[in-house]
Amino acid sequence: MKKATTVIAAVTLALSASTAFAGSYTVPAEEDEVIVISDPGSSVGSLPLLLLLGGAAVAVAAASSSSSSGGTAE
Repeated sequence: MKKATTVIAAVTLALSASTAFAGSYTVPAEEDEVIVISDPGSSVGSLPLLLLLGGAAVAVAAASSSSSSGGTAE
């Protein structure tokens, strides 16, 4: 009984070892480290926000000036 268990274990290990190396060896690819450089003096990131706020201010000013001049034209 002990010999049969040993033979079954040996056959199982032999079959699993052959499938473990079925493919060819490939070298793992190493990725470069990402380096982020922040420039604290740059305000380019806030430029779209400023343009959006400026456009909204102009739109509000134009809407209020057109509604306040709603009198009769002479």
